[in-house]
Amino acid sequence: MRKDSGMTDEPQAGDDLIRRLLGSAAPEVGCEECFEELDRFVELELSGVAADSEIPGMRPHLHGCPACHEDYLSLRALVESER
Repeated sequence: MRKDSGMTDEPQAGDDLIRRLLGSAAPEVGCEECFEELDRFVELELSGVAADSEIPGMRPHLHGCPACHEDYLSLRALVESER
């Protein structure tokens, strides 16, 4: 980078917000598929299985969709409390 630009290689504070707004470059499931696979995703995750490999695109969706993320947190808390 040019020194006179005032820019650095360090991530800017808004980078996370931009990524959330634009979405992930990786494959991502939609809300309907997320809803259908959420219970399996949570079970895999809590069992120590690589849930991201089993259901690709789920985690990026959960990071970008507040409604699905809230469902995920609620379901995960419920399953953990039952164990």
